[in-house]
Amino acid sequence: MKHYEKRLEQDEEDIRSRTAAVAGLVREALKNAVHALLTGNHKLASLTILGDGEINREVRAIDGACHRFIVRHLPSAGHLRLISATIRAVIELERVGDYAVNISRVAAHLSAPPDQRLAAAVENMAAESGDMLERAVKAFVDRNADQASATMIMAKQVERLRGAALSDLTAAREGLPIDDLFAMFSVYGMLERVADQAKNLCEEAVFAATGQTKAQKVYRVLFLDRDNAAMAPMAEAIARQHFPNSGRYESAALTPAPTLAPEMVAFMAARGVDVSAMTPQAFDKTPLELAEYHVAVSLQGPIGNYLKEIPFLSQTVTLEWDLAQSPDDSDLDYEALYRALSVQVRQLMELLRGPEAD
Repeated sequence: MKHYEKRLEQDEEDIRSRTAAVAGLVREALKNAVHALLTGNHKLASLTILGDGEINREVRAIDGACHRFIVRHLPSAGHLRLISATIRAVIELERVGDYAVNISRVAAHLSAPPDQRLAAAVENMAAESGDMLERAVKAFVDRNADQASATMIMAKQVERLRGAALSDLTAAREGLPIDDLFAMFSVYGMLERVADQAKNLCEEAVFAATGQTKAQKVYRVLFLDRDNAAMAPMAEAIARQHFPNSGRYESAALTPAPTLAPEMVAFMAARGVDVSAMTPQAFDKTPLELAEYHVAVSLQGPIGNYLKEIPFLSQTVTLEWDLAQSPDDSDLDYEALYRALSVQVRQLMELLRGPEAD
């Protein structure tokens, strides 16, 4: 092996081993922070906070090593991908270290350790997010794209655990001081963010191994109206026609009509859009199912007429579009409705995906 190639491999291995080492420090900090919280160990909490300085110093050192690697070797292809991914990965690890610090600060200020039910929720979330972080780090260091892709799925479980934990916290709120209530709320959020950072690490692992970048997000959009016979189905059809790759679209009503409005079907057919296979759908989503939608749009009246409960901290954003139409469906101006919906749908999808929305 040529001296140059040997030096390149040595420098690359040094960066990878240092990344694994700082990941170990971060995982240990997170473990200690959770233990301090659950046991009321203020000394451990303080030591964890102070130990964050070592993590930050090592992250800066790895960042410097990555930039020196670029200057020294002028890398390309896989070497360049690994270095650029590492620069981002250590920032994500540093953030997890920050979450450990913040959990430790909560541990140091709680009036008492959380009760058995709340403690169990913390343990479950910490175990799941910690396991995900460990798997993500291993996938990154090994450049194992398959393991990284499999690990990403675990984020959904952490999200579900947080939802259950928040329900438990709500049930216990009467017996908790207000400061402790908000403190536990923040702890659940930080543990979920650990899983989010682990998912980001997995995406960096896939990029480093294959060059494949994160796929653009596909948004789930739900259109709601009174009978799902004309307005919402038209919005759904427009979105499907113009932005098929940017979202998945549905429409529904609380009391759906037996069939689509024939005038709307004929109007859309004249514009080359066949909606004859669509049928009015009833809105019967549970709060958990509703949380899977990114946007819910009311086309007739307040969104509260349709959504009585939106899960706390759900990703679902609600909108109400004023389409300047008749209060009922008996006298719709389909041409004006089509133009208004086309503008609103385009503005929404370009807001979500940018000008490249398609």
